[in-house]
Amino acid sequence: MATFARPTALLALTAAVLIGVLGGGGAEAQQLSPNFYSSTCPSVATIVRRGMASAGCDGSILLDDTPTFTGEKGAGPNANSVRGFEVIDAIKAQVETSCRATVSCADILALAARDAVNLLGGPTWSVPLGRKDSRTASQSLANANLPGPGSSVATLISMFRNQGLSARDMTALSGAHTIGRSQCQFFRTRIYTESNINGSFAALRRRTCPRSEGDANLAPFDVQTPDAFDNAYYQNLVARKGLLHSDQELFNGGSQDALVRQYSGSPSQFAADFVTAMVKMGNLLPSSGTRTEVRLNCRKVN
Repeated sequence: MATFARPTALLALTAAVLIGVLGGGGAEAQQLSPNFYSSTCPSVATIVRRGMASAGCDGSILLDDTPTFTGEKGAGPNANSVRGFEVIDAIKAQVETSCRATVSCADILALAARDAVNLLGGPTWSVPLGRKDSRTASQSLANANLPGPGSSVATLISMFRNQGLSARDMTALSGAHTIGRSQCQFFRTRIYTESNINGSFAALRRRTCPRSEGDANLAPFDVQTPDAFDNAYYQNLVARKGLLHSDQELFNGGSQDALVRQYSGSPSQFAADFVTAMVKMGNLLPSSGTRTEVRLNCRKVN
């Protein structure tokens, strides 16, 4: 991707933030505020922005596996797909140098998600801050909370609703697939067996995704502008050029068709709804009783 040379899908990054907020790397009971670090670490946004002139990723998803838990990096939809851990490590190290034991990894990830979108041409927004980091991570919880590439629109709506997000939020957040890449193994069935797919698009994808090998071969989610954050993802869906089954499900004679068509013709409406959904997602709190801290190293608990 343009500024982000790694094959990172922004929706994976979005999902990473979602897990961090809901699965553990979220906030405590206090009110989040964009000014949370104004006196304790006023340079944090600048540090993150500078570091994101490289790439991006979350809070609980950053934890490596340990003998006591299997983390989220290897969860089905994340496995070999979520990139940028090293970038977050570097940003965290710089933040720690400036303001030790003050800024959580979850907040760094929330800022990084915002900057990732904006650096690729998308909108920007004010990020509410004040989260703490989870002291554990759960691959099973990630697998349960993250929709897979074969999900139906009903499943997508249900899974997002379970996290307090509406069908409109889900469709807007799915637009993060305007950038990034997916592995052949996740879209092979679609390009060889599904009928609601543009023939020339399917043929194009088959060139680098054979029937029985090349599982890790990559293809862009957005066939038009794979390295820009724009509304082309929705234009692709209207043209039956969604890469994943779960992508095309958003425009397949179902409840989200009208909204997809609206976004395909209005980049400003998509941007506005995406920002609303990102802020809403970032404001969700973890379950009560979740043990938290400000991690000194995003890959392990203190």
